[in-house]
Amino acid sequence: MEEIESDQLQSASHEEAKFKKEDEEGEDECTLQFLDSLDAYLTLVDSLSSSLRQGWFDLASARQSMGHTRISSKLFDHKAHSASTTVKVTELHIDNLSDGEKSIATEVEAQASTAISSDIQKERSKSSTLFGAMVSPKLRTAQVSFETALDKIVEMANARSSILTSFSQLELKKKSPS
Repeated sequence: MEEIESDQLQSASHEEAKFKKEDEEGEDECTLQFLDSLDAYLTLVDSLSSSLRQGWFDLASARQSMGHTRISSKLFDHKAHSASTTVKVTELHIDNLSDGEKSIATEVEAQASTAISSDIQKERSKSSTLFGAMVSPKLRTAQVSFETALDKIVEMANARSSILTSFSQLELKKKSPS
C-alpha cells in the first residue's frame, strides 16, 4: 500500500514538474519574442536616424549649391495639398486562449496614393518644380531620404505595437499561477 502511495506521489510530483517546465518554456518564449521586438525597434530607430541625417545633409548640400534664395520656406506653396502617402491604422483584437482575455494590437500601414512607380516619379518631379527647372540631384536624394524616413516611421509604429503586445503577453505569463 505504501508503495502505491509513493508511486502516486512521485507521478503527481512528476506531472507538476512537467507543467512547471512548460510554463517556464512559455515564459522564455514570450521573453525572447519581447527582446526580438525590442531589438527590431532599436534597429529601426538607428536606421531612421541615418535616413534623416542623410536627408538633412543632402538638403543642406542642395541649398549650398543652388543658393539659399532658391531653397527657402518662402518658395513653398502653403495651400493644402493631397498627401502622396497616407497612413492606415488598424486595430487587431487578439484572443488570449489561456485567460480568455482579448488584447488589442495596432498595425500601421503606409500606402502610396499612386501604385505605379512612374506616377510616383511624376509626383516627385512636380513637387521639386517649386525650386526651378534645374533641380540639384542632392535635392532629389534628400526627397528620397525623407520618403525612406517616412517608411521607417511606419515600421517603427508596427514594431512598437509588437513590443507592447509581446510585453502584455509576458506580463500575463508572469501573473498566471505556476
